Amino acid sequence: MGTLLIRNARNIITMDGERRQYPGGSLYAVGQEIVAIGYDLPYETADTVIDARHKIVYPGLINTHHHLYQNLTRNIPFAQKTELFDWLITLYEIWRHLRPEDIYVSAMVGLGELLKTGCTTAADHFYCFPNGVSGEMIDEEIRAAAELGIRFFPTRGSMSLGRSKGGLPPDEVCQDEETILRDSRRLIETYHDPRRFSMLRVGVAPCSPFSITADLLRESADLARSYGVRMHTHLAETKDEDAFCLEKLGMRPLEFMESTGWVGDDVWYAHGIYFDDHEIKHLHTHSCGVAHCPTSNMKMGSGVMPLVKMLEAGVKVGMGVDGSASNDGSNMLMEVRVAHLLHNLTHGTTAIGAADCLSIATRGSARVLGWEDDIGSLEVGKAADLFLIDTRQLGFAGALHDDMALPVLTGLTQTVDMTIVGGKVVVKDGRLVNVDEEKLAIAGQAASNRLVNEASLRTKIDYSRMRSDRRYPNF
Repeated sequence: MGTLLIRNARNIITMDGERRQYPGGSLYAVGQEIVAIGYDLPYETADTVIDARHKIVYPGLINTHHHLYQNLTRNIPFAQKTELFDWLITLYEIWRHLRPEDIYVSAMVGLGELLKTGCTTAADHFYCFPNGVSGEMIDEEIRAAAELGIRFFPTRGSMSLGRSKGGLPPDEVCQDEETILRDSRRLIETYHDPRRFSMLRVGVAPCSPFSITADLLRESADLARSYGVRMHTHLAETKDEDAFCLEKLGMRPLEFMESTGWVGDDVWYAHGIYFDDHEIKHLHTHSCGVAHCPTSNMKMGSGVMPLVKMLEAGVKVGMGVDGSASNDGSNMLMEVRVAHLLHNLTHGTTAIGAADCLSIATRGSARVLGWEDDIGSLEVGKAADLFLIDTRQLGFAGALHDDMALPVLTGLTQTVDMTIVGGKVVVKDGRLVNVDEEKLAIAGQAASNRLVNEASLRTKIDYSRMRSDRRYPNF
């Protein structure tokens, strides 16, 4: 096992239960595990030695909700100026052309961006399987994560309720329930690793109440619990979703989830904007987690999660960037900053601080993923997942007064200096260690161009034009 020594740091921000800091401290890890942190450590050499006298060390950020394949459909003009349902309808026409090689490139791009912004663990929700393509898709994401060196939590999503059955997505990106459950079993049996310091865990994740059946939810819950894996889905994201559930199902979204067995400490939802006070208490009672995705929610005009109420009620809340087509980026530090600013505006400047938002993206996210024994803070016995920032960068000038709030409030024009996952350096001097970034960017844009061109040919719609021209008002 390799060893890692970070010595003489300007500060080590642990984000442990007491939010301890170690100005001038050091950290030593053997293999993936931190074995010492603090002062006067009895270690002088290691396989990797980092002089951190001008650097601040933070626990790795944890992304609890993403759709990595959407990295190939960022900044599509025709998908702007839309709310969620119209946005989805527009992009499904592009996503139906996805191929396995596109999934690999998009995952490399998205996970690479996350690493460069201090994220060391990422959960992904993959639910779009066009034209019956199944087995290769999530496997390609897993391959990309392994090559980059990020800790990964893919969830096998699904859509079974196509337009012909009253759902939102086109039938071409949906699958029958037997196929969904069979491939879910395959992925869990092939890849899920529940051991300590695992680099890969797998979950089950039907997409949303408007794209799946109650039967699929029940069977997915039974399957997940038979294997002891976690469960994830979108919930309470928009008013349209509320209206759909009341009209089609006669229940509010959370009530529908509970009727199908989708509550418990093994369940986390994405968004949670429209939970009422009673439902928030219910989330705490059942120990459900929620992924907060502020940038996406703001861009789509979906609303604002009642974050302060959730935290006061004891609900587990983590941070997520959401899909890159509704965020247009995979920047975890930016997500923490946006959360801080959004809730300052919504709840007042004394409700939640920058350090509180950093805690949500570390300890909070680890709890949501059920991974708090391994990750989420820098403590002896936990994984050496961390990032460092060099305080000599221009963006930090005049700001070195509160090290815990520093990366949330300042320096966001720059990437992190270094990212380490499981004791291994994966970003150095702001660059990915294991990939040629320029070649990856070119490959990603080429794949995106092909997808958009194929969708334009099929639908006779020029996706490169602005939707606001209203040439296609009925689309």
